[in-house]
Amino acid sequence: MTVFKAALVQMRSGIDPARNAETMERLVGEAVSRGAHYVQTPEMTGILCRDKAAFRAHLKPAEADPVVAAARALARRHAITLHLGSTAVAALGGMAANRAFLFGPDGETLETYDKIHMFDVDLDGGESWRESATYQPGVRAGVADIAVNGGAARLGFAVCYDMRFPELFRAEALAGAEILTAPAAFTRQTGEAHWHILLRARAIENNCFMLAAAQGGLHEDGRETFGHSIAIDPWGKVLAEVAGDEPGVALAEIDTARVAEIRAKVPNLKNRRRFEAPDPRADFADAPREDLAQAPHKGLAQA
Repeated sequence: MTVFKAALVQMRSGIDPARNAETMERLVGEAVSRGAHYVQTPEMTGILCRDKAAFRAHLKPAEADPVVAAARALARRHAITLHLGSTAVAALGGMAANRAFLFGPDGETLETYDKIHMFDVDLDGGESWRESATYQPGVRAGVADIAVNGGAARLGFAVCYDMRFPELFRAEALAGAEILTAPAAFTRQTGEAHWHILLRARAIENNCFMLAAAQGGLHEDGRETFGHSIAIDPWGKVLAEVAGDEPGVALAEIDTARVAEIRAKVPNLKNRRRFEAPDPRADFADAPREDLAQAPHKGLAQA
């Protein structure tokens, strides 16, 4: 059993990474002052910028990125586990990676995760997004053990649009994750319709906590994000939430004994059964069929 305070930092990141890092520092400091042992920031903490030229001008390798460096320093300064929900870093072929970083209390990198599923959608009102034009998708799910408040817990990783793909979270739960994470920059349109229901479903079906820090409000580049950073327990109960889209911090007490308690009542993972499935009508995007067994969840238990 491990009991600790988790904080979700809600931001309204803009086009200047330096200003965004300053906001991150202030809000992480607030979370720590309120007793947080683990702090999560949202997707694209470092920059939200629709102008491709300006975006690429700020793009740097992870080892040279100032927001990554600032997050590492904050973890070390406050002796906390800091989960940089994601930020854009340079990848191969002139592309970017939407990468999450988990830093331990000593500032060392515990794990990284690149967002797997690209938000390529056409929404009502002419709102359209093509993340695959800018970002190289990840190919590896991830879990990591954290030492927190004298105990330990295992986290599973996702970013934003990933939450619509339940097989990712199931693989991480089968690999021992007790806490699932989904930092996001959810659009207002999709957030109003699906944010709460998707996150509660992922928690319930895997008997896990869910922690999701979010971007919120009207950003410098014109986009609107939903906010409502949220912590959910394995029964689907909302433990804490930022009520709206303003920047702020939500804190929740996480007790990993609750995972075992819920899994004893409704053992979703234990009661799984194999079944025959019809042949899919379409292949996975951008992945040859023969590669699928290796690429999405290499090293994790299969769903």
